[in-house]
Amino acid sequence: MLKPLMVHIPQGTIQLRDDRKQTTWSTQLDAYLMSKYPITQEMYTYLMGNNPSVFKGTHRPVESVSWLDAIDFCNALSRACELEDYYDVVSGHEVKVSPKHNDGYRLPTDAEWEYACRADSGKVQYGPIDQIAWYAENSNDSTQDVGMKQPNAFGLHDMLGNVWEWCWDVYDAEVYGSYRVFRGGGWADRSRGCLASNRRRSHPTYAIDDLGFRVARSL
Repeated sequence: MLKPLMVHIPQGTIQLRDDRKQTTWSTQLDAYLMSKYPITQEMYTYLMGNNPSVFKGTHRPVESVSWLDAIDFCNALSRACELEDYYDVVSGHEVKVSPKHNDGYRLPTDAEWEYACRADSGKVQYGPIDQIAWYAENSNDSTQDVGMKQPNAFGLHDMLGNVWEWCWDVYDAEVYGSYRVFRGGGWADRSRGCLASNRRRSHPTYAIDDLGFRVARSL
């Protein structure tokens, strides 16, 4: 079956910042796995039986997927690999992590995403933008095949540009309710939008043509 190529991300610490709230905090991370590329249309269609993407292409990242769609994909991929579901979909927009603490496929956390993107570089762009990302100046107004730009030091491609990527985390429950975080910048963003530190948010049902996801697994 089709399975995502996974990269080992070493344990470490990441300092995060929320510019809106003017807060910083440090998070210690255990080692984990993250997919080398955003989930492609080929893989999404194989598992889910449909392709919602606007810009069609077998090896392009799937886009126009909601956070809830990404959750469903993670569980479907876990089952296909004979793993337990990582998520319990309770009802509607309510999703909980399974109490079984299994090693099924899941979305990266906000902290895991930024740590993996920076790849110990300490920089908000892990290389010259034209060499590492599809963005407004070079994307021809659409997504492009994954893996065509240089990877970061951890071996991850397309962490910046091409499509934004959903993360697990709620952004700010008190202000935005169930809105979830997405990261990385997309094909329509200028260089200043494609930064490891940039954080956006939207409703779990939100879907647009520059928003996709990649998967992670705990070790």
